[in-house]
Amino acid sequence: MGIKFRLTIMNFLQFFVWGSWLITIGAYWFQTKQWSGAEFGAIFSTMGISSLFMPAIAGIIADRWISAQKLYGFFHILGAIMLAIVPRVDNPSLLFWVMLVNMMFYMPTIALSITVAYAALKKKGLNVVTEYPPIRVWGTVGFIVAMWTVSLLHLETSAIQFYVASGASLVLGIYAFSLPDCPPAPATTGKRTFITALGLNAFTLFKNPKMALFFIFAMLLGASLQLTNMYGDTFLHDFKNIPAYKDLLAVKFPAIIMSISQISETLFILAIPFFLRRFGIKNVMLFSMVAWVLRFGLFGVGNPADGLWMIILSCIIYGMAFDFFNISGSLYVETQSDPSIRASAQGLFMMMTNGFGAFFGSYLSGIIIDKFYLLEDGSKDWSGIWFAFAGYSLVVAVLFAVLFKHKHVPEEVAVVKH
Repeated sequence: MGIKFRLTIMNFLQFFVWGSWLITIGAYWFQTKQWSGAEFGAIFSTMGISSLFMPAIAGIIADRWISAQKLYGFFHILGAIMLAIVPRVDNPSLLFWVMLVNMMFYMPTIALSITVAYAALKKKGLNVVTEYPPIRVWGTVGFIVAMWTVSLLHLETSAIQFYVASGASLVLGIYAFSLPDCPPAPATTGKRTFITALGLNAFTLFKNPKMALFFIFAMLLGASLQLTNMYGDTFLHDFKNIPAYKDLLAVKFPAIIMSISQISETLFILAIPFFLRRFGIKNVMLFSMVAWVLRFGLFGVGNPADGLWMIILSCIIYGMAFDFFNISGSLYVETQSDPSIRASAQGLFMMMTNGFGAFFGSYLSGIIIDKFYLLEDGSKDWSGIWFAFAGYSLVVAVLFAVLFKHKHVPEEVAVVKH
């Protein structure tokens, strides 16, 4: 079995685990358990909390003491145990802690999978820049297949979805020990402090007003990233309470509709180099912010019948909303940072978006929905919710367009092309 195929299996399972529950946990939470939005926001905040510190800690362990593929395997086996516990939890507060521990094991595996893949490809004398992307795209395929599996088996509101994720995580954890060895770096390569690993030295970038403003916007936009993952599936499920919609395919299989978002991601990634060369980094990031406005706004006016095209269009737009900021944003950090802190600067960018931004967005959205968008019968005012998210995104986009100054330099996209 060739190394590229083995890494393809790893990436497929890596995101199959996540896709088995990430989009559909909202349906399980609201439709089956009927717990509150504030508590659900706390559940999704576990991704942000764990992203603040666990990838860095895992990096230190893999760099100094344990081979990366072994640590990767251990984390997935431990994650499998936590996912198997989820169906037995009948208390939302306890589920928060179970999911927090689960995400503490899962989130570092994303970076570890990259480390293992790069090391294995280099050991075979392959070019990681050209060989890795076709391998990584199978991770998105795994996410989509997981969503379709859960949806077609009618597991979206069932606790069984967590057993599916647990089984895949256990298989991947065991499989990881068969991957090529990625040993710790020799002690003679130099010291790597905990402060450096966390990327805290990159906080000196905040002394530059332009970079400080960029990171603030990264956090503000990061708050939008998980909102449709949190609420999109259960939003479509709620239409079953309306007789005119309950038998429609989009209501019966909402995860399949939502998977169009992931399919769109794979297409917009290919378009990024053209947009960067033609419009520049600032405008591409601004396109992303406008896309978030459309993403939420179309959900606000769409429905599973004659408005299904709006929901599908929203899912297509998601690819631009998600990819254009994440990739162009990381490129901006690359071009604006001193070479000595570029790696930690990228860590800071991820900390602001997937850490602080995702945490505040997840946590506050649940509180806001419970306070302002619950109807008298206990149902949710979904149009109001999506329009509120769209309004927030519009404010962020306008402020970014006015306050963030950056001149387009075509040469700065060279890193994307190579």
